[in-house]
Amino acid sequence: MIVFKTTSDLQNYVDIQKNSGRSIGFIPTMGALHKGHISLISKAKGEEMLTVCSIFVNPAQFNEKQDFDQYPSTIAEDITLLESAACDILFLPSVKEIYPDGTESAKEYHFGKLENVFEGAQRPGHFNGVGKVVAILLNIVKPDALYMGSKDFQQCLVVKDLCKQMGLSGQIKFVACPTQREPDGLAMSSRNRRLNEGQRARAGLIYQCLISIQSKMETGTPYATVEKECKDLMIAKGFEPEYISLANADTLEPIDDYNHSLKMVALIATRIGNVRLIDNLIIN
Repeated sequence: MIVFKTTSDLQNYVDIQKNSGRSIGFIPTMGALHKGHISLISKAKGEEMLTVCSIFVNPAQFNEKQDFDQYPSTIAEDITLLESAACDILFLPSVKEIYPDGTESAKEYHFGKLENVFEGAQRPGHFNGVGKVVAILLNIVKPDALYMGSKDFQQCLVVKDLCKQMGLSGQIKFVACPTQREPDGLAMSSRNRRLNEGQRARAGLIYQCLISIQSKMETGTPYATVEKECKDLMIAKGFEPEYISLANADTLEPIDDYNHSLKMVALIATRIGNVRLIDNLIIN
């Protein structure tokens, strides 16, 4: 694996590879890698892509300075994982490399209703920050395919819209890969490292609630009842739910009750201690 820290060096190498007929598969990350990230590398390699993984903790997308400061940095471990996965290129830029004139000067993108519901409502400006950095990275790497995990369901929809706004929809294949889970169902996430032993033992409840929402769809139980059951259970187990919701999986328009004529997604965001976790499940 080759490590690049500057845009010019990376682009020079990628241009040579593309001129020789290679296709570029891009996996943007913020590091603290786990098997979920590695599954994206494996998917790209399975499609015979030259794999480019970036590690960049983007200051523009954090609403809380404490969250940014506490975001885990495990570069040495990450490099070992990427090498074991036979990743071809790691792009490891500095903040100055990505934002030479500061985050405020980067082009802003807006995503309509997508940036005002669920994660957008809980974290104002978050998706604007995501749009800034992903646009910059796409312009640097110029990939043929972009691989992202479905755990961040809303982010996937935002990035698809970003590609459309940038005029790249016909040039970049967007691949949303399945959420990778621990044996108890907990979605793999870099934030899981911050859970203490007791919190980790309870964290599988999030997925259990998603499965409950899915299974009760066929029983005739109103969604409001299922939502309250999940919320009460989570609170009893020490969680602080922010939302337990249903939405149209294509538009993320919130839905009040089960609607079998729509493709639906159940979404949960919750805090346990000072760790915020999200998850989702397509339920029909």
